[in-house]
Amino acid sequence: MAQNPVLPMTITTPARVCLFGDHQDYLGLPIIAGAIDRHMTFEVAKNDRRVIVLDLADLGQKRELSLQEEQQQEPETIDFFKAGLRVAARYGCHPTFGLNVRITSTIPINAGISSSSALTVGWIKVLLYTFGCNASVTPALIGQLAYQAEVLEHNSPGGQMDQYTIAHGGLIFLETGKDLKIKPLPDPKLTMVLAESGIGKDTLGTIGQVRTKAQKAIAIVQKFHPDFDLKIALPKDVSTYLKRLEPGLHPFFEAAINNHNITKKAKQHLTQSSPNPKKLGALMTAHHKQLRDLLEVSHPKIDALIETGLSHGAYGAKIVGSGHGGCALFLTNENQAVYLVDHLKKAGAKDAYRINITSSHGA
Repeated sequence: MAQNPVLPMTITTPARVCLFGDHQDYLGLPIIAGAIDRHMTFEVAKNDRRVIVLDLADLGQKRELSLQEEQQQEPETIDFFKAGLRVAARYGCHPTFGLNVRITSTIPINAGISSSSALTVGWIKVLLYTFGCNASVTPALIGQLAYQAEVLEHNSPGGQMDQYTIAHGGLIFLETGKDLKIKPLPDPKLTMVLAESGIGKDTLGTIGQVRTKAQKAIAIVQKFHPDFDLKIALPKDVSTYLKRLEPGLHPFFEAAINNHNITKKAKQHLTQSSPNPKKLGALMTAHHKQLRDLLEVSHPKIDALIETGLSHGAYGAKIVGSGHGGCALFLTNENQAVYLVDHLKKAGAKDAYRINITSSHGA
């Protein structure tokens, strides 16, 4: 499909928060996540050279990509720009003229709200909106290509949540796995606060370890119980299956089932006409306890911020991102939000602020 872009153009992509389902998407389980009003902006203009000039303004870095050579190279290190070119080329997207792309962002880096996915989704949008491809350009296609470029091209252990949430925008219930389905959820107009811990997360290490152990535990249970289905397993049945597992795998198996059932309960609340924020908050805190106590992916500073929030007006809270750092997410009410932000900053948050569900902000 040929494109006739009006250049210059500006593309923005949002950050994302996972409300329910952390460490579930790579197990083929659903998640509930939302795009939020922190953005990455791509200012795109044509140049008269046969290169794409990338201006990473916030980092003070510039680089150039050849229109032909970069697509063919296998990455020696993680490079979302080169990977995006390779993936887009498989869908008939071939740059035919040079571009200047200036990238700026209000999304904190390495904070658990998907700055890397916002970058990859935005880059895929730049390529598809400018040069076209051989398929209809939809949010699902953009999410698919971004997932391939960010995760599959680098053999990374991540799941599908980040790219599809950012590409789609809004609040979504995402059925991950081979039969991926995106169900938009009505915006519940929740009052949310995000607190940056200032501690960088460890995405690849944390996800790799948790994913390996969870998948090993599930495979062992399925060997002894061929009819076992993770998607319908209930917490009351966990003890039956734990007998088949070595103790070191117990928490990873138990967390998979517990968190999945918490996510299902949260979906029931979020599909109501007026979701109860206190009940959602309780589920959010229950989810955090699974992440903290069973998967052990929290961090003492995150836990301290959460305790502060829960004692100063938050209905619920959880760590956001892969773990061992990043941000904490809080549900509260309008009257308490400013008060909560102030106390989180006094408790040592690098920054704290209101966030809102937002659209995908295409070109």
